[in-house]
Amino acid sequence: MNTTTSLTIIRYRNIAIPLAFISMAIFRLPLWLSKKYSFIKLMGCGKNGSFDKIPDLNQWAIFLVHKNEIAENKNEAVVGYFISIWIRLFAKESFTILLKPIAGHGKWDQQEPFGKLDGKIDYQGRIATLTRATIRLNKMKFFWKHVAPVASQMNDAKGFVFSVGIGEVPWIKQATFSIWESVEDMKAFAYGMKEHSEVVKKTRTENWYSEDLFVRFSIKDSFGTIKGINPLSIKP
Repeated sequence: MNTTTSLTIIRYRNIAIPLAFISMAIFRLPLWLSKKYSFIKLMGCGKNGSFDKIPDLNQWAIFLVHKNEIAENKNEAVVGYFISIWIRLFAKESFTILLKPIAGHGKWDQQEPFGKLDGKIDYQGRIATLTRATIRLNKMKFFWKHVAPVASQMNDAKGFVFSVGIGEVPWIKQATFSIWESVEDMKAFAYGMKEHSEVVKKTRTENWYSEDLFVRFSIKDSFGTIKGINPLSIKP
């Protein structure tokens, strides 16, 4: 399946946080009615750009798999007319990144939202990754004890560009979306850092997840800002 995926991050001012909560219910209807999407997720965000127990109530996410290519590089074309107007009226800012899934494995709510993907890639350039899991209730203590300290080291890793923690259910259904300068930099953090590689092994041997998904994307485009900047405009 060769399809466009989009991640839109919306930031609200403190006074508009109640509207942010309301939006997560309201947005479902126009997204579903549009019939433009094969996969829809409305999510909250974590405080520190990765798996995080503390939510960022100012920041929310819309993750979409589009049935067709996006015609224009603007909110209306990505999330639809109603949501684009809502963002314009009530949000402080928004940032959207357009992606193409190129490799990965796993499921999200028992679905393969990107179809069948290869496990390996031959790709050069900036790369985005999505690591997502449903954590078993009896493994939550072990997950947060081991994963949170490792995730906090990501910002200092070589080649790191940007990340955001997103999730459908606090503490249980969690994901990290991150951008790296190269596949090599991403792999160096994922497998080269001893602490991280040990945690990855534990997730398998101790069966922490009831479901997980790992996907790599090439970056097609981006627009808007998050905390005043477009993260992809930052030079290495």
